[in-house]
Amino acid sequence: MTLRLKFLLFAVLIHSLLLVLTWQVLRQHTVWFIGAEVLLVVSIILTVQLYRDFVRPFQLIAAGTEAIRAKDFSTKFVPVQQREMDQLIDVYNHMIDALRQERITQHEKSFLLEHLIQASPAGILLLDFEGRIESVNPAAARLLQLPAATLVGQVPAALPGDWGVALGSLQPDQPQAVQLSGMQSYRAHASHFLDRGFTRYFIVLEELTQDIIRQEKQAYEKLIRMMSHEVNNSIGAVNSILQSFHYYAPQLAQEDRADFTEALDVSVTRSTHLANFIANFAHLVRLPPPVPRTVDVHELLKSTCRLLQVQSEKRRIRWHWQLTEGPLYVSLDTQQLEQALLNIGKNALEAIGEDGNVWVRTTASPPTVIIENDGPAIPPEVQRNLFTPFYSTKRDGQGIGLTLIRDILLQHGFAFSLQTNATGRTAFTIRF
Repeated sequence: MTLRLKFLLFAVLIHSLLLVLTWQVLRQHTVWFIGAEVLLVVSIILTVQLYRDFVRPFQLIAAGTEAIRAKDFSTKFVPVQQREMDQLIDVYNHMIDALRQERITQHEKSFLLEHLIQASPAGILLLDFEGRIESVNPAAARLLQLPAATLVGQVPAALPGDWGVALGSLQPDQPQAVQLSGMQSYRAHASHFLDRGFTRYFIVLEELTQDIIRQEKQAYEKLIRMMSHEVNNSIGAVNSILQSFHYYAPQLAQEDRADFTEALDVSVTRSTHLANFIANFAHLVRLPPPVPRTVDVHELLKSTCRLLQVQSEKRRIRWHWQLTEGPLYVSLDTQQLEQALLNIGKNALEAIGEDGNVWVRTTASPPTVIIENDGPAIPPEVQRNLFTPFYSTKRDGQGIGLTLIRDILLQHGFAFSLQTNATGRTAFTIRF
């Protein structure tokens, strides 16, 4: 039973009793009856007025409660010139002002945070209470190479490829390095926050590839420049001295001249080979910035194939073409990309050895080149070290070819990968 109903019942009961008493007075004293009736009417009027004053705070409280329940913080009450009521109205109005200002501040902070997340170069995965991906910013979709709509609702551990394995073993507040395709390096970090009293997790993905490559290049550039300077200066002087020794050959005995000349020639040849070896490293360091112009990638691919035609015929390797219709125009440095494609083709032929196939495929949307070969699959331990400077599995390899390809493509801003796919073919993919 509400307080208002109790008050009404009390007022009705009291005035009913007064009416009965007045009726008893009527039998004995008419004058008193008239006076009692007047008092009864005055009491009823005062009771009604008191009821209105009594109920008004409850009406105010009910209206304020409904406004707060509806999250309408713009409703305020006007003072009614009653001290108790005005105090209550003043407290309510101050509370509503504070709630409205707090909501505005929270909305502004939420809006700012949402924009920061969307513009962040780091990938951010926000998980729901069940550990599933609830929202993804554009950087995360780019790093994971999956549309945001596909990622939402998935468990991070169920993501395809190495990402699922890495994120599935991720522990809170313990950053973990993730390496993909032998070159792409990332750092994954998981943490949590409180949302309405419950713990929720989020994952931050940072790309480290460019920083690592930049640091590596700065380190080996200094070393190669110093080595190139010292070796070239020394070899030039040594070869000059060795060549001058040929003039002393006639002064030797006839039976010693052949051995003497052969020793000098071997020394000069080895010095020249050493100079060429150092020059290959110096060429990697002196890679100029690209001078892009719009060219047809199909023509570059065909010219590369012509350069490798003789080797392909000797090895009995067949080329298969699956090019998209029409030209594939891309803005790039022709000489540099032709050098990269030539190295990719040579690596494919060397991986096959003999009696194999090379497939060249292109797509227009997005512009992509895929060069596949049916040689042996890339072992996992080799996959992790691909594109590492000067790493090579060849007996006489210097590890320059893939490093040069990497630097050329990175300077152009092209995405690329080298891996053995599900069909068993090893594919080098370039996305322009």
